[in-house]
Amino acid sequence: MKEINSNYNIIVMLRNSRFAILLTVAAILAISCTKKENTIEQVSISRVETMPHLPEPYKMLNWKEVAQNFDRYVFDHTLSGEHLPFIWLDNSQRNFPQETFGLFTAIGDLRQGPEVYNGEFHEAINSLGALMSAGLLGIDKTNQDGYNYVKMVQNYFNSDNGWNIIMNNTSERVGNLGGGYARDWWYDVFPNVLYWAMADLYPDVDRTDSILLIVAEQFYKADSVLAGNYHYSFFDYSAMEGRRSHIPLQEDAAAGHAWVLLAAYQKFGDARYLAGAHSATSALLSQTESRFYEVLMPFGAYVAARLNAEHGGKYDFHPILDWTFDGTHAEDGRYGWGIINERWGDFDVHGLQGSWSHDGGFAFLMNTFDMAWPLVPMVRYDPRYANTIGKWMLNAANAARLFYPNEIPDANQTLPQYKNLTRNVIGYEGVKKIDHFDIPHLEGVSPVALGDGPLWVDGNPDVSQFSLYGSAHAGIFGAIIQKTNVEKILRLDCLATDFYRNEAYPTYLIYNPYDEEKEIDYFYEGEAVYLFDVLQKKVLVENITGTVKIQIPAQQSRLIVEIPRGKKLWEREGLWIAGDVVVAFR
Repeated sequence: MKEINSNYNIIVMLRNSRFAILLTVAAILAISCTKKENTIEQVSISRVETMPHLPEPYKMLNWKEVAQNFDRYVFDHTLSGEHLPFIWLDNSQRNFPQETFGLFTAIGDLRQGPEVYNGEFHEAINSLGALMSAGLLGIDKTNQDGYNYVKMVQNYFNSDNGWNIIMNNTSERVGNLGGGYARDWWYDVFPNVLYWAMADLYPDVDRTDSILLIVAEQFYKADSVLAGNYHYSFFDYSAMEGRRSHIPLQEDAAAGHAWVLLAAYQKFGDARYLAGAHSATSALLSQTESRFYEVLMPFGAYVAARLNAEHGGKYDFHPILDWTFDGTHAEDGRYGWGIINERWGDFDVHGLQGSWSHDGGFAFLMNTFDMAWPLVPMVRYDPRYANTIGKWMLNAANAARLFYPNEIPDANQTLPQYKNLTRNVIGYEGVKKIDHFDIPHLEGVSPVALGDGPLWVDGNPDVSQFSLYGSAHAGIFGAIIQKTNVEKILRLDCLATDFYRNEAYPTYLIYNPYDEEKEIDYFYEGEAVYLFDVLQKKVLVENITGTVKIQIPAQQSRLIVEIPRGKKLWEREGLWIAGDVVVAFR
């Protein structure tokens, strides 16, 4: 009997052992199957990880429509009434013997207009942002109501002062009178990034290429002089010297240099510019802490990802993303500048860009728009960031509506009585956690939509709270963001702001924030294509000419490329190629 019992125990043990093995194998297979749902291992940005998957309350604006209506409203010379029109002509002929135009930085800005400073004080970041936004939506700004606005903005190329770059004003003198912007490095670099982007959208305008070439040379020389040390407040592009002042150090200017130099290499093919893009990227990554100042830092992540994918780079650029999202903690930097990750009052404001320290938090509209410009196309070159950028974009695009006066309660904004003047296409410059303008109806309210405008209207909180300067960049969201038939699932166009790129097929990032798989209608019309998911490295649907159903795994992404039916897909050394076009990078 003992022998029988002993044998029985052995059999049971064997069975249990086999069962354990089977369970282990099953578990391994389950894990394997899970990974196949997203075969490219995803890398998260820590600040995005703590953002809500499903931000509330939720409303996604039709950003394309917002940007189109902004262009129609702001560039209308025929408007009349108080604070109208928003545009005027400037015939000072600074830098070039031609007429240009100005846009009010904010509605009613007393520093500006045709009668102030001879009409010369207007800002390139406003004008160029508006032209780029329009170009992203297919609006022809080279011939709109008889004006070639693209040629007119060439007057921002400052040759009179010897800097020979695009600057924020047509004259350094006017800039100093109007606010002294010419000694703040991002104000000198970012207009050139905007001009290069605009030129890619409108490439056939006389004199554009010569300006681009001169700017490329100036940035290449500057990077060579700096030789990896961007520890300055600004750079004198005439004397070719870095300078320090009361303005915080802005080492992320290297990201702006890198972006322009990579674009210059793509356009002109000069290997020096590619070397300069590498040099500026290396300089950016040599930082030991964040020096994110205004908008330039995330452009460094895009450039590094692209250098890795297309030019043999081996940059670990994740620190740039952390420096961008976590923000600046350096005492000699712009302390607190980064990405807001909070709920203010009854609203999720996660994902907005600005200061997380000023008055508890102060987000800005333009900066939030501009973040999407480099980060969405970055995913195309490094798909490991698909999920985290998809999640961030959902939060940021949802919260960005709060800058617009019809999208936030009257009780949460400084000037609800003037909101009809904005037509809901000109937003407040900022959204703050708390208000410090001592406006009675805002006491204890959070958040508050407002601006820096009171500083420009004799200290009175007047209509200059409404910012054309920030709203002008809405075309970035308008070109990138498309809604699907499932609320909170967006289709993001990864090519829209991928300027000076090589040939590519339409590519879309679709992130599912829900904790269960969702099926969406994938809209397509045109010649037959098949859909390739970069993340899974597989064809999802063959031969489509209309809307099809696509499954998106829970809290995962699809990175879908629309490949023409006749183009055979093949792999070579880690690259996936259809015809002779790369559709997925290493």
